[in-house]
Amino acid sequence: MPHPAPVDALGNLFVVAAPSGAGKSSLVKALLELDSHLTVSVSHTTRAPRGQEQHGREYWFVDAATFRTMVERGEFFEWAEVHGNHYGTSRAAVEERLARGEDVVLEIDFQGALQIKQLFAHAVLIFILPPSWTELRQRLMRRGEDKPEVIEQRMVNAREEVAQARYFDFVIINALFETALFDLKTVVHSQRLRYAAQLRNRSQVFAALDLN
Repeated sequence: MPHPAPVDALGNLFVVAAPSGAGKSSLVKALLELDSHLTVSVSHTTRAPRGQEQHGREYWFVDAATFRTMVERGEFFEWAEVHGNHYGTSRAAVEERLARGEDVVLEIDFQGALQIKQLFAHAVLIFILPPSWTELRQRLMRRGEDKPEVIEQRMVNAREEVAQARYFDFVIINALFETALFDLKTVVHSQRLRYAAQLRNRSQVFAALDLN
């Protein structure tokens, strides 16, 4: 079971989820290049690296035994099994960054996103949708990383994943990458201007104005 989150977090927490092929990783990567105040928390996974992925950059790649040990030690805020592999979000990495006032983005599956929302009431959940099932299938095929049977399984899983979008705070349709990236930037910027976020991050100004 996940452990309660600290209540004195100063940074904003953004959680981005999507079915495979929707463009989640590309959008988050582009956002990080544009926003120097945003950092990513690298998840742990038991799956093998794909393409040019590097240990410690896209994921911390660990074996099943190591992952189980980390679960037993309570080192993850959340963890889940996705497509036969396990993924987990480091508790220490997220807590330390939020406590320093950094804005953190988590790129995880919907199961983990909903768990995080229970731990961080102010977490902002963002779901990335493909424009159609046909386009999603074509994107999976263009990646050239999976066998046909794996793609079919991802499409089946995508039906369940997309159905969870109703539980998220924001939904972005990734039909045109540039438009979707603009929408994602808008969500992040808007969250920083919300009353609760400003109260956390600009407490001296609020105190001077007798606001709380």
